[in-house]
This record gives sequence, structure tokens and C-alpha cells, in this order.
Amino acid sequence: MNFYGYISPFPYILFIILYPVNGNKAALLVSSFFLGLLLDMFSNSGGVHATSCLVLAYMRPLIFKFSFGLSYEYQTVKLNDVLTPERFSFLLIATITHHLVLFTLEAFEFSFILDVLLRTLLSSTFTLLLSIIIIYLVKPNKR
Repeated sequence: MNFYGYISPFPYILFIILYPVNGNKAALLVSSFFLGLLLDMFSNSGGVHATSCLVLAYMRPLIFKFSFGLSYEYQTVKLNDVLTPERFSFLLIATITHHLVLFTLEAFEFSFILDVLLRTLLSSTFTLLLSIIIIYLVKPNKR
């Protein structure tokens, strides 16, 4: 989906973002690669989705440490609760990281840096809003 050539929402990154904190890291990397590869096959994009998903999955622990600090060290992070500044910063940094890698690899020329930054800003904003809406709409059952 593409709105006006600049806004492209990518809600599939929620799979990588909402993956359990104490889950298997190798399984996250492999499944992130195949998620991106599946998108690349359908959109004929030459591997940019697979690469950006892998970068996000690889950078995820660093983004967690930056956003949550000690809560991440004790594995007490839950992303699908009420939106706090820590959760919002994690979502924001993860979304911008994914989109910046994606659009940089898509353009692959330094002369398009302003276009890459504009597309990253607009698409990240739209993806962030869409992700927050999806997180609030799809809540797991509390037992």
C-alpha cells in the first residue's frame, strides 16, 4: 500500500516488535528473514524487506536496553499494555530503524538522501499510529 508516493505503512514489523523478550533469538532472526523475504517475493523488491527486518531483529535488544534500561535486564517488559513513554520510544526507534534501512536500500544513492529522510519520516509516523491502533485493538486474553 502506498499513499501519494511517500507514505507506506508497514504494520508487519509488529511481529518483530512484539516477539517475546525472553524468546529464542535465533528463531526471531530466521523468522524475521523469512517474513521479509515473503514480502520481497510479493512486492518484487529485491531483498530490501528481508534486510530491514533482519537489521530490526538484530538491533532489537539494543533498542530494548536503550528504551527500558533495567526492566529489560530483568525481562519484565510487556509491550502490549498501556502506552508509556518507554514503550512509545521503543516503538518509535524500532520503526524509524526499519524504515531508514528499507528506504536507504531502496534508493541506494546518496543524492536521494532528502527523499529517503522524508519517506522515512512520513512512513514511520503512519506506521507508528497504525501499530498503536493495532496493539490496542488486538489484546491477548487475560486469564
